[in-house]
Amino acid sequence: MKKKKIRHYSGIGGQAVLEGVMMRNKDMYAVAVRKPDGDIDVEVDEYHGVASGTFFVKIPFIRGIFIFLDSLILGMKALNHSSTFYEEEDDKPHKDNSINTKATDSDSKEKLAMALTYALSIVLAVGIFMVLPYFLSSIFENYVRNASLLAIIEGVLRILIFVIYILAISQMQDIKRLFRYHGAEHKCINCIERGRPLNVKNAMRSSRLHKRCGSSFVLFVMLVSIVLFFFIRTDSMILRVVYRILLIPVISGISYELIRLAGRTDNIIVSILSAPGLWMQRLTTKEPDEEMIEVAIKSVEAVFDWKEYLKDTFGLEFEEEDYTSAYKEDE
Repeated sequence: MKKKKIRHYSGIGGQAVLEGVMMRNKDMYAVAVRKPDGDIDVEVDEYHGVASGTFFVKIPFIRGIFIFLDSLILGMKALNHSSTFYEEEDDKPHKDNSINTKATDSDSKEKLAMALTYALSIVLAVGIFMVLPYFLSSIFENYVRNASLLAIIEGVLRILIFVIYILAISQMQDIKRLFRYHGAEHKCINCIERGRPLNVKNAMRSSRLHKRCGSSFVLFVMLVSIVLFFFIRTDSMILRVVYRILLIPVISGISYELIRLAGRTDNIIVSILSAPGLWMQRLTTKEPDEEMIEVAIKSVEAVFDWKEYLKDTFGLEFEEEDYTSAYKEDE
């Protein structure tokens, strides 16, 4: 069978979760998690975006805002689901009804606390990656009189802060495993989009880097912010901070269009634009082991018919043994 080097757009995407992978295909998503006992749990559900069914999802530069929000919402939901398999034994519900009632109240309070935590996380992210670089760059105002150069310095500081943050959290054991599952997610998508049957062997030899990755999106956000802030000038420090916050949806919309183009095109210009994001992925993805690939395959197959995709897209037919996923145990 002749190998295909061209990447085709499959439409599936996902993210790593705690000991697992979430994959989404249109309105369906699946979360596959390796449980403490070694079994793989797969949950399949539907998710309709916040702007689903409206004309907003069809307008370029506007749709990216809603897709970004959907990614945050669904990502948090998938992470919450995966974390339930690793809660302490004391958190499990008891048989006593009165205790069950208390457990229900506790769950409600826990969900509220979780929502507040995520809200605080978003506020901190905006503060650290959007506002802090501005204040740090303002230190150079007494030495650099050129406003354009200051805007570039701010952008460079923003990227440096993000890289330092990634390097710092990557030292945590749980994050290291999360990055390996992130690699497993990419490998499975690359395997399919390169026209190979999805099994452990083929996925393991596929690349862990992908142009449509969220890490690339974040880097696009930072690069686009440099360009926008380069042209936005005001003498008011307060307005500068306000503009940096208010323009986040605009930056997200532009960045989405860029990463969407990168995921569907392989020409040299797009490849050059995508290169920094792929470099960043060398930090946010790590090589997975075969067991991690097994989990990712389970997640893909729960929401995506890759056999039909390979037939329709590449016009390829395979023997039945090529279809067999390597995670199935030999009888």
